[in-house]
Amino acid sequence: MLDRVQSWCAINTGTGNLEGLKKQASALADAFAALPGEVELIDPAPVTGIAADGNEFEKANGQHLILRVRPTANRRILLTGHMDTVFPKDHPFQQQTWLEDDVLNGPGVADMKGGIAVILHSLMAFEETASAGSLGYDVLINSDEETGSLASADLIADMAQGKLAALTYEPAALPDGTLAHERGGTGNYSITLTGKSAHAGRNPKDGRNAIVAAADLILRLKAMEREDITINPAKLEGGGPNNVVPDHAVLRFNIRPKSTEAMDSFDSDLNALLRSIEADHEIAAHRHGGVTRPPKPVDEKAQRLFDLVKECGAELGQDIRWQSTGGVCDGNNIAACGVPVVDTMGVRGGSIHSSDEFLIVSSLAERAALSARVIERLAQGALT
Repeated sequence: MLDRVQSWCAINTGTGNLEGLKKQASALADAFAALPGEVELIDPAPVTGIAADGNEFEKANGQHLILRVRPTANRRILLTGHMDTVFPKDHPFQQQTWLEDDVLNGPGVADMKGGIAVILHSLMAFEETASAGSLGYDVLINSDEETGSLASADLIADMAQGKLAALTYEPAALPDGTLAHERGGTGNYSITLTGKSAHAGRNPKDGRNAIVAAADLILRLKAMEREDITINPAKLEGGGPNNVVPDHAVLRFNIRPKSTEAMDSFDSDLNALLRSIEADHEIAAHRHGGVTRPPKPVDEKAQRLFDLVKECGAELGQDIRWQSTGGVCDGNNIAACGVPVVDTMGVRGGSIHSSDEFLIVSSLAERAALSARVIERLAQGALT
């Protein structure tokens, strides 16, 4: 397992590095060919973004890998992971370093090429059990999780349909193996504001200042924060020479709703706010984006899956615990489809999304054993 992780982590797979993602997808296709079923590489769905000038453009993404095993089985589950990392092709963090005998530092070792190795080897172990023939499963390894899974969201939803349960292989929430339980949601927005330029000295009143409108919008957005939602204005672009009333601005912001109600109410309130900004400043406002990952509560069905993971851990001498988190992942999208999911079945490690990212190497076999046992119990009728 370690050999696989190290070879995969030697490939840079920043979400925008299409060449690296292609190489990684090929390596994963070869590895997952060890399992029954057919490996496919699926083209990403179209995704657009907003440039600094306010124009919409298409964002390129890599292919996604899927594997379907025993698609006609009565009981079927979904296992998901991602091949992309947050480290682009030109990022200085490219090498692996041993920090201790059991601790490896490197890009993607925990998030989540270690997790992909856990998926593969847990399924290889499961296929050796007497229960294997009674459970079907789909595997999805997408290429754009780190940027919100916009190019794979529909694929995730399609593959989640009809599943008994799902397991997602983000690293454990804490280095001791603690799982993430309930999660909030997230959404990313870009608001393009178009005003009217004018000379700042001769006829400023003829202008409509897009920067001023954006500043007003920022303050009103922050005023919309409540206990169940936070709003983070993150970047303001636009403007020009000091002697010109700016006619263009792009505001980018992120929201973190803790409930579906907060998510839905914000979306409708935002439309009303933009109409008010347009009227008060005599500018035009165009919104792009929205919620990419809905909040993930843990209902009774999902709690039964957590309890099953805990039981299996106890059989193996692993003390499995969980806690709520503000982070998000593809588990949010799966839960929104009504499928119970545990989304931190990957390795133990930490400092993800930084040059200090590390993997506790012994957790590779540890977490693969845990997953293999959980999958075996699901094959034997757990949760049905």
